[in-house]
Amino acid sequence: SKHFKLNPELQKEPFHHFSNKGNEIAFGTIGDASTSEGLFWETINAAGVMQIPMLVSVWDDGHGISVPKKYQTTKESISEILKGFQRENGGNGYEIFKTKGWDYAHLCETYEKASKVCREQHVPVLIHVEEVTQPQGHSTSGSHERYKTKDRLQWESDFDGIKKLREWILDNKLATENELLEIEENAKKVVREAKSAAWNAYLSPIKAELKEVSALMDAIASQSSNAAFINKIKNDLYSVLEPIRKDIIVASKSILRLTRNENILAKKQLSDWISESKLANYDRYSSYLQSESEWNVLKVRSVNAEFDGDAKMVDGRELLRENFDAILAKYPEVMIFGEDSGKIGGVNQGLEGLQEKYGEIRVFDTGIREATIMGQAIGLALRGLRPIAEIQYLDYLLYALQIMSDDLATIQYRTKGGQKAPVIIRTRGHRLEGIWHSGSPMGMIINSLRGIHVCVPRNMQQAAGFYNTLLSGDEPALVIEPLNGYRLKEQLPSNLGEYKIPLGVVETINQGADVTLVTYGSCCKIAMEAVKQLAEADISVEVIDVRTLLPFDLNHSIVESIKKTNRLVVLDEDVPGGASAYILQKVLEEQQAYQYLDSEPRTLAAKDHRPAYGSDGDYFSKPSADDVFDTVYELMQETDPDKFPRIY
Repeated sequence: SKHFKLNPELQKEPFHHFSNKGNEIAFGTIGDASTSEGLFWETINAAGVMQIPMLVSVWDDGHGISVPKKYQTTKESISEILKGFQRENGGNGYEIFKTKGWDYAHLCETYEKASKVCREQHVPVLIHVEEVTQPQGHSTSGSHERYKTKDRLQWESDFDGIKKLREWILDNKLATENELLEIEENAKKVVREAKSAAWNAYLSPIKAELKEVSALMDAIASQSSNAAFINKIKNDLYSVLEPIRKDIIVASKSILRLTRNENILAKKQLSDWISESKLANYDRYSSYLQSESEWNVLKVRSVNAEFDGDAKMVDGRELLRENFDAILAKYPEVMIFGEDSGKIGGVNQGLEGLQEKYGEIRVFDTGIREATIMGQAIGLALRGLRPIAEIQYLDYLLYALQIMSDDLATIQYRTKGGQKAPVIIRTRGHRLEGIWHSGSPMGMIINSLRGIHVCVPRNMQQAAGFYNTLLSGDEPALVIEPLNGYRLKEQLPSNLGEYKIPLGVVETINQGADVTLVTYGSCCKIAMEAVKQLAEADISVEVIDVRTLLPFDLNHSIVESIKKTNRLVVLDEDVPGGASAYILQKVLEEQQAYQYLDSEPRTLAAKDHRPAYGSDGDYFSKPSADDVFDTVYELMQETDPDKFPRIY
């Protein structure tokens, strides 16, 4: 809301329909016990710093499932320990309210007042709702009779919210006893009818499928020597009062297995039905992991980078800065933010001078709070804006991973395309010496972030092209800039902000005939160093930069290279069995490259531990050009030991 309120460009077409000049407030709810989580405190602090118009309800029933709040919350009261956040003398902070879950009138009064403050003063508000009752405990599997005293259970019965509302209505003569009884009976009737209608709407199509399949089962049984077994399977299926689709599929496959050696026409019909059902169930249960709209990023037309005859050679960070400048000028809905992104222009100066040029509402700093940087970005993207959220180093992504995995990666999938949050996460990683900023946990990232594109450019020209492409689409993505590339010289394109690099399309950066070397990111530079050394040993290496891990080589170009070389080496900085295992699965299984290999495929990864400190620590922890040379040479030695004798 603050962006729509403070950025006049967002109050014009086509953005004004996303907001009424920033007059909206955000409602959130959380159980009292969950305020013990670190994410709650990070969120509360971040919202207080930014003075976000956010109204948070804390529902307090005294327990976290069975664990009482004396084990959850200091002073057993979230509002008590948050008193230091209360606004004073017009300063920043929160407005904190307390009310009771069974007191209907006071609840209404509290929420009216709280929402008015939140909306009109544009400040965060917290409402601590105490004495919340649980008619059935936390869940049907966690009966609260197991952990609450008889006195507490009696109190819950006496102070049940519906019962207390009823008493309040009668005390204030808003309705008579008979009128309330009539309302209650009508409400029960409506609920029963709605429940029945919903269940029938779910079950009827399944029963129709069962009827269709049953006819095919009868046709197969009439011609099969296994008729008795088929009829039993069918009868068992019909004995299920409320069948699910799994039951029908399991029964159908069982019958086809039984009759696998029999030539019966209806078998083909049943097999076709299973295939059609598979497509229908894909739509029901597996569609929309990625966008299926016209703005799917894979539909974005690629545009080559263009260079003037006298194109300058600039630092990689300068190329990025100029491209971000073009992006900010072109898209008023874009904002870039993160730790040190604002005033100093980023730790690697990729945003140098852009806050001064575009203002703090477009390029701004945040606190050290990766999880809420991600939450902030998701909220902005859901409102039609295009945030580029910076996580300072790849290692720090771990602090935001749960939000990215549970919320961002799944939002299109769990709403079947009804919602989307095209967040772009910018970070940097690989090849930094030492333990803390030098990890490359790519296997963890790609396996927890399906639904988010993962771009691994080898230089800043590639990174800039990915940003341009992603802003033309409607999907979330992670761009990992190579940390050692900011001071390396690159040619400056003339069509900054316009050229676009397609996702899922590999690039062959060195032609070769003996070995296919597949890699990405910072390892491309190492690979190219090794290629020169290997050429001196009369070994020709084809180097393929995958460029994106999600999606991966959609055109199956790698297998075409392997058809030529018949050998494969995968190079990356993750631990053994990390991203390299993913790449092997894609190449050997999906692309069927195993059938073209004359030697076993090799992977060259980092050691199992974090990189040790210093240059020696890096050399002995992560793959080097020497390691690449040795791995490829050993592969060739196995093929022709006379031409390639043992070196060491």
